[in-house]
Amino acid sequence: MDSLELIRNFLSERLGVEPERVREDAVLADLGVDSLMVAELMFEAEDRLNIDINNDEPVPVTVGDMRAIIERVLAASNAEG
Repeated sequence: MDSLELIRNFLSERLGVEPERVREDAVLADLGVDSLMVAELMFEAEDRLNIDINNDEPVPVTVGDMRAIIERVLAASNAEG
């Protein structure tokens, strides 16, 4: 599962967001994602991808921002392992 698919599935299951609305440029708040939901999404990514996202990461504004955080942490994790 790639990071965009993970985000799409999460938003569809939790908020009923249509998968086609989950694009790189989509603003998370416009999709109904609040700060608590951002944290839940990060925890979901950590669990599913076996990564640790630091609390000092910037708060993502768009789906692309969220994907970039996940991809960056995943790449760092793979480089270490």
